[in-house]
Amino acid sequence: MSLTLSDVHLTYPDGDRTLTALDEVSLHVGAGELLAVVGPSGSGKSSLLAVAATLLRPDSGSVVVDGVDTGGLSAAQRARLRLEKIGIVFQQPNLLGSLTAAEQLQATQHMRGRSVRRQRRAAAELLATVGLDGKQHRRPHQLSGGERQRVNIARALTGEPAVLLVDEPTAALDHDRGSQIVELLAEVTREHQVATVMVTHDTEYLDHVDEVAVMRDGRLTPSVVGAHR
Repeated sequence: MSLTLSDVHLTYPDGDRTLTALDEVSLHVGAGELLAVVGPSGSGKSSLLAVAATLLRPDSGSVVVDGVDTGGLSAAQRARLRLEKIGIVFQQPNLLGSLTAAEQLQATQHMRGRSVRRQRRAAAELLATVGLDGKQHRRPHQLSGGERQRVNIARALTGEPAVLLVDEPTAALDHDRGSQIVELLAEVTREHQVATVMVTHDTEYLDHVDEVAVMRDGRLTPSVVGAHR
């Protein structure tokens, strides 16, 4: 399980100009590794996640997900790859208000054709993994912001992905809950042996990650500050 981007270049049209979002970006994240990508707004972090998720096709360069070179895949094949190999933790959990925590996960598993019994068992196990044992029957309004983010993380792990992409997971949380969420991401990265990329503007929680890279003006460089758990 791994994610590799090699010399990825991505541009957008911007009126009469062309805007460079990613400028020859390369990275490699192996199984069980958590990479934090930090940088200011507009530096290219969101574009990096979109390309890694195969939601955007780069102008040049390669994106390899769990050994699959995505460059030659059709739109339908990329959608299948995302379903089977990529988990995404969005900045806002966007949970369905009418569903319980367990049902949020079961709805995602239903898309993969799993049996109802297997859905229920997997949902209970994942919610316990993220610290929500006993809260599987609660709906979003009955959960705290940190707990809703935990459901968000569990939902991203339901397909046993090879790659986990995380977008600003602490943006709406206070310091203590933010620290707990990043620590949880480090734990599930190791336990599930996924290759995790977390983009964030917040540098407070980097002790929990394996590596740090800095995004600035579309370029990605390793941080000079070593990160450690």
